[in-house]
Amino acid sequence: MGVTEFYDIDTANAKLPEIRETLLRLADQREEVIAVRNRIVELNAPALAAASAGSPPAPGPEVDRETQMLRLRMQGLVDQMQAAALKLDGWGIQLRDIATGLIDFPALVSGRPVWLCWRLGEESVGWWHETSEGFDSRRKLEDLY
Repeated sequence: MGVTEFYDIDTANAKLPEIRETLLRLADQREEVIAVRNRIVELNAPALAAASAGSPPAPGPEVDRETQMLRLRMQGLVDQMQAAALKLDGWGIQLRDIATGLIDFPALVSGRPVWLCWRLGEESVGWWHETSEGFDSRRKLEDLY
């Protein structure tokens, strides 16, 4: 395990443009994965319903072909999402929630580790919480010093 890099507020804020871009791309990919999954379910629902009613499932070659293409697309999206998550991890940033773009930066305050907390839509890093707590316990940076 490597040495943890700690962020100060200025360093965290300087990284935000790059992080914002990565998180927006991740959120878009997440939405597309959900849409692709829903389409796969929609395509295959009649065959699954027939199978549960005791009839042999027969989705047909068109459904099989589209399902296969959708599965390949989904795998490509998942691979891209994993690469983005690894990029954030490589920067020492903790991805907490893709849907809201919630991340934490490791920081030290008077020798004590804390998380600097930020999410998409916020202009700058303005929150923190203890390492043993989460988003619901975050407090304004002014309360840290």
